[in-house]
Amino acid sequence: MMIDKIKTRIKKEDKVKIIAGKDNDKVGKVLRVFKNGNRVLVENINMAKCHVRPNAQNRQGGIIEKEMPIHLSNVMLMCDKCMSPVRVKMLRLEDGKKVRMCRKCDEII
Repeated sequence: MMIDKIKTRIKKEDKVKIIAGKDNDKVGKVLRVFKNGNRVLVENINMAKCHVRPNAQNRQGGIIEKEMPIHLSNVMLMCDKCMSPVRVKMLRLEDGKKVRMCRKCDEII
């Protein structure tokens, strides 16, 4: 099975709101974007318990909690000015640089 890479308008360090799933309506910071699987890793969202064997980093082993990736379709970018989840449009500036823009307030993100 081949996994498609898609263009995403969500980047690392962005503030996103979860719009579907068990963590609905929570807000978090994006730690990593997985372009191959169309998923993002959000801080303290979609936590799962993992059983870990003792190793050099974790001498005792046991059960730890860690974040699991969540699908891109379940997150929306938060605008700093409107303080709400928004859709994003792309705008090309005069110098040729592309920037992301809020559709509600036309503020550059």
